[in-house]
Amino acid sequence: MPEPAPPSSTPARAAADQSTVLGKIMLVLQSFTLDDATLGFAELGRRTGLSKGTLHRVLADMTTARLIDRVDAGYRLGGYLFELGMRASVERSLIEVAIPFMEDLYVRTGETVHLGVLDGAEVVYLSKIGGHRQAVAPSRLGGRMPLHCTAIGKTLLAFGGDELQQSVLAGPLERKTKHTVVTAGVLRSRLDGIVADGLAYEFEESALGVVCVSAPIRQGGQVVAALSLTGPSHRFRPQAQAGPVRAAAENIGHALTRRDELRATVSHDSR
Repeated sequence: MPEPAPPSSTPARAAADQSTVLGKIMLVLQSFTLDDATLGFAELGRRTGLSKGTLHRVLADMTTARLIDRVDAGYRLGGYLFELGMRASVERSLIEVAIPFMEDLYVRTGETVHLGVLDGAEVVYLSKIGGHRQAVAPSRLGGRMPLHCTAIGKTLLAFGGDELQQSVLAGPLERKTKHTVVTAGVLRSRLDGIVADGLAYEFEESALGVVCVSAPIRQGGQVVAALSLTGPSHRFRPQAQAGPVRAAAENIGHALTRRDELRATVSHDSR
């Protein structure tokens, strides 16, 4: 049976070969969205396209491996996935270095701070710090958003190279709100401005009532992530916080670079 189209809220999928055990496991894992605490057997069958017998066997094996938990309402992603995710060295290292600077920025401004990285044609949010006053933004920890309509996404797109820009600008640009830029020429011009200024802004382009300012994080001269500050449009003025955001992003980049230099020195001395 061919794989059905995933629901609109399903994250971007890696290609899954249903003829292999791993491919079937990936179909199950990719069926869960950020909005799904649990999924029933029938819904998993609909989303994966797997036969009942095959799905039963795959879920049993995944439960044994702690990739899936069986609960009264159906199935949920297992805690072992979180353990594995925390072992991802690149993202974990970036988060460990960035968190103190993100906390400082939050204390200084009281607004929501995001850390995001590029994955394909989307931004993935690795960390989010916000308090009781935080804006109701569509971003979620571990979630994804299109590059063209968020401040972090536009930062990563602007510094992501010609191939990435051509791919994004050539494809359809989803209109999230009436303010979303969906004209390739206008977006390209704004990306040029981001490179020149080292700052990106969003004015209600991903969600109404949300505005942001973002700056790139450079490690050894290469942009590896981006930082943003987000607030509600009725009181937050992102231009006024451009300096603190830029400084925080630069400090994270300096810390990453110093750590790499220290590791290189230790490695050389141990030879």
